[in-house]
Amino acid sequence: MRKFLVILDDSRECLNAMRFAALRAAQTGADVQVLSIITPEEFQGWIGVADLMRAEARERIEAHFEVFAKWMRDRQGINPELVIREGEAVEQILAQIEEDPDIGILVLGAGTEGNSPGPLVTQMSRNSGSLPIPITIVPGELSRERLEDISKG
Repeated sequence: MRKFLVILDDSRECLNAMRFAALRAAQTGADVQVLSIITPEEFQGWIGVADLMRAEARERIEAHFEVFAKWMRDRQGINPELVIREGEAVEQILAQIEEDPDIGILVLGAGTEGNSPGPLVTQMSRNSGSLPIPITIVPGELSRERLEDISKG
């Protein structure tokens, strides 16, 4: 069974990436793995405060994930898996891909502001030649209807 790996963050483009991953997984009989990364700069300070901040970050991620997971279960029949890692985003994405051989496609959402696709797409594109899986970049400006049409094929 292959998995679509999609990144959960606070970006607007995350929404289209989640939709695309769920729609394609439902069409192809695959699974969806949702990866959220807690960055180290979120925990600078005293150890006790850092532990509290880490716990709050996990709670926030789990609540955010549950919104997407409910939609995936109710609308697409997909029961996504949540993975939370700590560290630098690109490093953690690469580690997750390496550690889970069932991951077959990385799905990223392209940014909608300015001339840049966003920092994550830019950084992962630099590594794309050496990745063991393909990357699908979903435009952040695609309408829900267009995304559903594209995902059917």
